[in-house]
Amino acid sequence: MEGAFFDLDKTVIATSSVLAFGRPLYRGGLLSRSALLRSVYEQAVYRLQGPGEARMARARKSMLSITRGWERARVTGVVGDTFDQVVPPIIFAEALELFEEHRQAGRKIFLVSSSPVDIVAPLANYLGADEYIASQPRVDGDGLFTGELDFYAYGPYKAEAIGNAARRDGIDLGGSYAYSDSATDIPMLEAVGHPVAVNPDRKLARLARRREWEIRRFERPVRLRNRVPVPAPAPTAAVGGLLAAVGLSIAGYRWLRSRQPEGAGWWAALPTRA
Repeated sequence: MEGAFFDLDKTVIATSSVLAFGRPLYRGGLLSRSALLRSVYEQAVYRLQGPGEARMARARKSMLSITRGWERARVTGVVGDTFDQVVPPIIFAEALELFEEHRQAGRKIFLVSSSPVDIVAPLANYLGADEYIASQPRVDGDGLFTGELDFYAYGPYKAEAIGNAARRDGIDLGGSYAYSDSATDIPMLEAVGHPVAVNPDRKLARLARRREWEIRRFERPVRLRNRVPVPAPAPTAAVGGLLAAVGLSIAGYRWLRSRQPEGAGWWAALPTRA
């Protein structure tokens, strides 16, 4: 068996899932006007310059103090109502075509993202991916987001989770494909025999040319309902709006600092069936 592993932001969708729900949260009374303006600014920078680590860290850090302690149920109500308006129009048609090609070839399709599981899981279902790998945020006993992470699906830890999934399912990584736009995903691309740089940032583009990796340009966002029949997203997709705004970079930094190098890691079971 072979696999096809897709990054999310600017690979499957045309923008950042971290920032996509800023306006709905503002309209729902969860974000202040100043916080919304910061969100719009960071999204514009993201579109122009790509997801540099420092830029994404600043964006997430600016939201951390606002979103910590938000009630999960309230955000679910606000963002769940807008999921269908926010997400489908920004999905790349080219990514959907590749999903179908890999499906026809019998490959197992994974959505792999540092975004929180609460947005990645519904998107995986929405897109028809077989499984997903995502960051695991922490929620306290009162259903409030703490701003901490139990697992950060970022950089080499994406590749590690992919390796665990491959061993579990008997996937031949040498015959598998991976797609990403960001140099932060070089470990993920190196994990497979067919790495593909999609709309690559400068660092990834240089590396891809040097190593003669395939480079693709995705340019056609399209409403998913116009291409394939899909079920309505589950209400829990809304939580991604909150969690995408939560300071994942700060939480991720703390998680990376606390992780013991020798640990086998409980994330061996992270890829769960979508």
